[in-house]
Amino acid sequence: MSLPTIGRVLVVEDDRKISALLVSYLRAAQYDAIPVYDGLDAVQLVEQIQPDAVILDWMLPSLDGIEVCKAIREISEVPILMLTARIDELDKLIGLDSGADDYVCKPFAPSEVVARIRGLLRRVSGNVKTSICPWHIDDQTFRIIWRGHCLPLTRIEFLIFRMLLSHPNRVFSRQQILERLYDSQKEITDRSIDTHIKNIRKKIQAVDITNDCIVSVYGVGYRFDLPD
Repeated sequence: MSLPTIGRVLVVEDDRKISALLVSYLRAAQYDAIPVYDGLDAVQLVEQIQPDAVILDWMLPSLDGIEVCKAIREISEVPILMLTARIDELDKLIGLDSGADDYVCKPFAPSEVVARIRGLLRRVSGNVKTSICPWHIDDQTFRIIWRGHCLPLTRIEFLIFRMLLSHPNRVFSRQQILERLYDSQKEITDRSIDTHIKNIRKKIQAVDITNDCIVSVYGVGYRFDLPD
């Protein structure tokens, strides 16, 4: 019986020997590693399968790694580790400016790549999109990315939804929500919590119409259920 995976990693590398090596190491570390050899295919797969991380080679056919990185950033906040044989400092900065989170220079040890992926996922632990929890929370910009889409939340909606997301299956009363948002009490009241929750639901369902992950608990408050 195979062991459960701990994350889905898209390996975008046109050199099939390098790709196979990385996939082998990632799978040994219990990641669901999926190889793809073309830049255009990579962008489509990010949108389709919602990976937890992307390993992205700089030099690719049809669309180079920089353009792929920019295209991914238009639809997703997934962590991206860039592989490059270009070690000039300016080239590294170009890669990071295009949206990559980290880079590894070729030649590299596959174990280092696995360690870097583990580090990227640990850095956003609890917040990164996964096959179980398809969201990403960015506290610095007050954004929540849901299935690759940035939800147009107000500041108060962000704070409420972040609280529920951070404690799946826990029920919060309206008063508890107010108390946890003590610095915003001038802007919200007990009765307005219901309106904010209703608006959050609408914005989630605009992306995923079947999703009803925020549950009303009659006479108590609200909880966030993990999506199926």
